[in-house]
Amino acid sequence: MSFPWAKHYQPTTTFGRYLDAKLPLPRFIYDSVGAGYPAPKNLNYFYNFGFLAGAALMIQIITGIVLAMHYRADTSLAFDSVEHIMRDVNSGWLIRYMHAVGASFFFAVVYIHIFRGLYYGSYKAPREVLWMLGVVILLLMMAAAFMGYVLVWGQMSFWGATVITNLFSAVPYVGETLHTWLLGGFAADNATLNRFFSLHYLLPFVILGVIILHVWALHIPGSNNPTGVDVKGPQDTVPFHPYYTAKDFFGLSVYLMLFAGVVCFLPNALGEPDNYIPANPLATPAEIVPEWYLLPFYAILKSFTVDFLFIPAKLWGVLAMVSAIALLFFLPWLDTSPVRSNTYRPLNRIFFWVLVADCLVLGYCGGHPPVEPLVRIGQLAAAYYFAHFLLIVPFVARIEKPLPLPHSINEAVLGKESKTGAPIGLQPPGYNETPAGTLGSGGATPQPAE
Repeated sequence: MSFPWAKHYQPTTTFGRYLDAKLPLPRFIYDSVGAGYPAPKNLNYFYNFGFLAGAALMIQIITGIVLAMHYRADTSLAFDSVEHIMRDVNSGWLIRYMHAVGASFFFAVVYIHIFRGLYYGSYKAPREVLWMLGVVILLLMMAAAFMGYVLVWGQMSFWGATVITNLFSAVPYVGETLHTWLLGGFAADNATLNRFFSLHYLLPFVILGVIILHVWALHIPGSNNPTGVDVKGPQDTVPFHPYYTAKDFFGLSVYLMLFAGVVCFLPNALGEPDNYIPANPLATPAEIVPEWYLLPFYAILKSFTVDFLFIPAKLWGVLAMVSAIALLFFLPWLDTSPVRSNTYRPLNRIFFWVLVADCLVLGYCGGHPPVEPLVRIGQLAAAYYFAHFLLIVPFVARIEKPLPLPHSINEAVLGKESKTGAPIGLQPPGYNETPAGTLGSGGATPQPAE
């Protein structure tokens, strides 16, 4: 989106002009996260989580590089090399705990970021590509997290790798070949550990590249906002710097305090006790579970692992788990409501919170053994997850009557205003206002309340 009122970078020194002509990096930064990027004036603290996700990724990359200097991708040395990092490397325990806890914080931040996008309709036009790139980032994060979990080579790491890679054997015709290729043999061994280590090291940089595309795609249509109403003029925006940079760094300081507290006082609270036992192919853990951030999808996998319509149970589970994420790609077209934000969609807002509760139930069921009544509850929760996106969202979009929208972001922040952008009572003499709200691109025109 082009903002004609945006300030543009003007170098003031000879070196600045030379650099801007040869490598316009300062101009890019200024226009992307500086005063050259006008942002909606009503962004709340939930919009901090994109920035926090970037900070969490940088923590993972930096600590991961240090850990890779001391790690040994060998089945006979991997577990001991992790213990060596913890006990013998200077501040190794801190680096390792920062990396392990950082993965959990990274996913927590990203999940809040995703649900914020769902609540405020940030997946709707013209931000479909932005949303789909975000789903790609989520998939890459899951792959990187799974491979990193395997590298510890504890009991849960080994058996988790065995179970999850075995799912690929359910693919018709090529499944067994694909399974063998992933493992580098017929069982998880040195070849598996080597390739998982290589991919785990590579994927964060791939994620970083997709995040750059994600931010680029954000700056074309501009940021969404809690009202879902498009920017109408300069009265609706403020420069990103210093207003939102200050807000982001305040959020970062709170995040880092929480992060430091968990790293220093509760570093193992989110880990599985069985993963502190060296991998033993001859002893299977009582229950094989992934890390908490993958539990909802693991619950869907378990819930759909039933024989049905002559299709093997394992294949149904794999299809369900993959479809649970693939559905998110199609959400911009499944939700046909002209109103973006759930602030003005009372019925859809109820179902949004039901979805949040459903995901929590799935996570709980995924982390516990498949016993009744958890099996039945997990199946119902998994069925609702798909029903929400495939049935409820399209149906609600057709029947729901949204609340009146404000004319503009400025009106939502400061109160009733005229089309000139001035508050009522300050418009030019003789000006006759005709109320008409609009969403802009792809939006409807609900009439605002008088």
